[in-house]
Amino acid sequence: MTTASLPISELLDSFELHLRAKNRAPKTIVSYRLAVDQLVSYLDDDGRATAPELITKGDIEAFLAHFLATRASATARQRYASLSQFFKWAAAEGEIGADPMEKISPPQVIEQPVPVLTVDQLRALIKACEGNGFEGRRDEAIIRLFADTGMRLGEMTGLRTENIDLQLSVAVVMGKGSRLRTVPFGDRTAAALDRYRRQRIRHADSGLEAWWLGAKGPLTESGIHQILKRRARDAGIASLHPHVFRHSFAHQWLSAGGNEGDLQRIAGWSSPQMLQRYGRSAADQRARENYRKNPLWGDL
Repeated sequence: MTTASLPISELLDSFELHLRAKNRAPKTIVSYRLAVDQLVSYLDDDGRATAPELITKGDIEAFLAHFLATRASATARQRYASLSQFFKWAAAEGEIGADPMEKISPPQVIEQPVPVLTVDQLRALIKACEGNGFEGRRDEAIIRLFADTGMRLGEMTGLRTENIDLQLSVAVVMGKGSRLRTVPFGDRTAAALDRYRRQRIRHADSGLEAWWLGAKGPLTESGIHQILKRRARDAGIASLHPHVFRHSFAHQWLSAGGNEGDLQRIAGWSSPQMLQRYGRSAADQRARENYRKNPLWGDL
């Protein structure tokens, strides 16, 4: 053990190199750094020591308690996981004497079911994109592809021209952990993508590899988010986050009796726990539907 650890800012830079060497996703790295930065800010504001070797179990528990009182429990759980990785690494590297989180239990997450899109809402979103212009056809293709595949915002944004196969009706996406997977889509989505493709050929930036184009080149995640926000407003939907499509896709798949293993593979989840999390969206609705389909003792 070293007699005095380096400043936490120095350790964070080294921790990031460690994460990059393990091929962690850029968003994951940002999340880990944010958790440590927030811990340091809390400790500093509370008059506590911020030197890594002086941070105690009680300091971290106080931070998590504060976080639970001001943020969602799922966010607190995420910060716990990020801090655990940082202090585990720092201890293994000999930068601190012992891992202060070794005996801290993760915060209990209070599940808040995520609302899913209804069929009428999806139809309204598609109708809001009516028109033969570039933006209308592009936006309809984005919405249909989100709804038909449940892909993540980053996966949608990262699509390249070679990733779309309209003959086989599949898209190749780069998922978390740089894992490639193939996701299928239906005939109407294929037709919408083809209509956009024909408009894209006429675009000034048609030679770029990025599949989704805007007025100033490739669309960013923020750009696609803004498109959904605008179309939701036009469709009379109060709010719409891209991730709602992912929950809605899982709900529709399970409602139709789809296999959970196939859903996990298509959605790109590495563990059944993620499947269970997304499957909880509108689970009560599915239970009610199954209740009505099956003969009941009380009705015999």
